[in-house]
Amino acid sequence: MSNPSISRAGRRALIGALAAAALATGALAAAPAATAQPSATPPGHAHAEAAPASDFIVKFAAGASAHGQGRAHAWGAIAAQLGLKPQEVRELATGATLVSAGRELDPAESVAFVQGLLASGVVEYAEPDVVFTADLTPTDPRYAEQWDLAATSAGMSLPAAWDRTTGAGVKVAVLDTGRTAHPDLDANMLPGYDFISSTTRSRDGNGRDADPQDEGDWSAAGECSTGSAAKNSSWHGTHVAGTVGAVMSNGAGVAGVAAGAKIVPVRVLGKCGGSTSDIADAIIWASGGTVAGVPANPNPAQVINMSIGGIGACPITYQTAIDAAVARGATVVVSAGDDATDASGQRPANCDNVVVVAASDKYGSLASYSNYGSAVTVTAPGGGSGGGILSTLNAGTTVPGAATYGTKQGTSMAAPHIAGLAALLKSANPSLTPAQIEALIQQGAKPLPGGCSLGCGAGLADAAATLALVPAPQP
Repeated sequence: MSNPSISRAGRRALIGALAAAALATGALAAAPAATAQPSATPPGHAHAEAAPASDFIVKFAAGASAHGQGRAHAWGAIAAQLGLKPQEVRELATGATLVSAGRELDPAESVAFVQGLLASGVVEYAEPDVVFTADLTPTDPRYAEQWDLAATSAGMSLPAAWDRTTGAGVKVAVLDTGRTAHPDLDANMLPGYDFISSTTRSRDGNGRDADPQDEGDWSAAGECSTGSAAKNSSWHGTHVAGTVGAVMSNGAGVAGVAAGAKIVPVRVLGKCGGSTSDIADAIIWASGGTVAGVPANPNPAQVINMSIGGIGACPITYQTAIDAAVARGATVVVSAGDDATDASGQRPANCDNVVVVAASDKYGSLASYSNYGSAVTVTAPGGGSGGGILSTLNAGTTVPGAATYGTKQGTSMAAPHIAGLAALLKSANPSLTPAQIEALIQQGAKPLPGGCSLGCGAGLADAAATLALVPAPQP
């Protein structure tokens, strides 16, 4: 566990306490339900986040899940007070249910709705279905060398590690914006899945399907939130996938950290981001679990990369999915976030059972944008001063165009370096568990050449040193 100081149970208790505190301090005064606050401590747990939301993730108690009337009782009183007509949307792979409130609730109403659900006595936990976005910092013009992989003080020393393995036999799921056709990736791509249930976000017109094609995540000014800037499509998933497993020694382009591994592209981010419920189902599916209405994954991943994030506590739904994936043997790697602040406030970096990756620049210093602190497991090259991370890209500004290359910087770029390293370790010794892989990555790390006083985990990842620690598999 990458943040042992806060247990999952402790986090749930803290979330409940914060929700109660919000009520006690009058945070819900503007909500129509403010006059009907529960007088007793709610029996369940809430992620009572003060954020606008139209959908909520609700785990009904065992008795209530057996019949619709019991479920409807969960929101009867609070729905009447807020003028809502909630409807169940679907059951998640975690066992919880996605519930639509029927309209977007403002932050105070959102907290009131969650508290009302808990007061019913038939709900174990409830939380808003918050939206996650890619951890990405704007980059400088193309930087033509992969300094991040080199055997230098600021690089990860991959060449010596490749003498032992390039990741053959391992599958890495990249939960991101999806894939685009690219000659430096296609040979290493396996079938994936599109988990975006919103047709507005997905842009493919049919919600979830077996085609993880990145349709583009461009948006107009003000389209994603009030005051949001217009932006072109990022092709974020294509860039991340290239860092993990771009084809090696094919006479063109770049090399991935684990070029011998295969990539399972899982689309969870579209226009304006992706939802907790979709991402949680994708985590479970990617690791070989069952998701209702979705065909079984024929290629369960041993490593999952999630270069995504948002501000706030780790959702219970997220943690449940991560725990299930780790229990199936998948190492879950996440980015620390790009807000130059403590990663404990960034989800999923503050979840348990994840490998949290901060970013360093070309000079081996903590990147200026990178989050830091005790939640960080390890640091890897993410770009910044001196140049970005060169990888596969697409030339389209909105819809997909020609395959190309380019640099980006962010903890989004650092995380796939560690996902690739985890694949190398699993290839070198398939019996390694997620906990053992995390421990080896930490043990093999080296000090950051530029130093780090804010908290960079075990240091800068060193692939050669880490692979040297891996015992040979037993016959």
